[in-house]
Amino acid sequence: MANETILVIEDDPSVRTLLTKALTGKGYTVETSEDGLAGLTRLESLRPDLIIVDIMMPRLDGMTFVRAIKGNDHTKQLPVIFLTAKNDPKTMIQGINLGARFYVTKPFQIDELLAKVQKALTG
Repeated sequence: MANETILVIEDDPSVRTLLTKALTGKGYTVETSEDGLAGLTRLESLRPDLIIVDIMMPRLDGMTFVRAIKGNDHTKQLPVIFLTAKNDPKTMIQGINLGARFYVTKPFQIDELLAKVQKALTG
């Protein structure tokens, strides 16, 4: 059974709830933030094993959030999965270049996402 902690940064409450239920169902501990700014604040006291982050969010978007954590020695090694409605190739390439392990587009299959979470955590 998993006991890793996953930080979910997503501005849509229904998607946050879905992810929390699916991930806790697999044994993960889930923490959530409603935007990138809240996510950065959360990282001051939390050391998650993985971050799932949306790109389009108020206050601080996902790309800016990932740029910030990848530029910080304490958080740059954290694996990141982008989960977003932005499915244009340019944005996908930008996300991977920023250091994301996976780029999952909405609407997504929860099983596909859970498989990528497992891969990101194990390797």
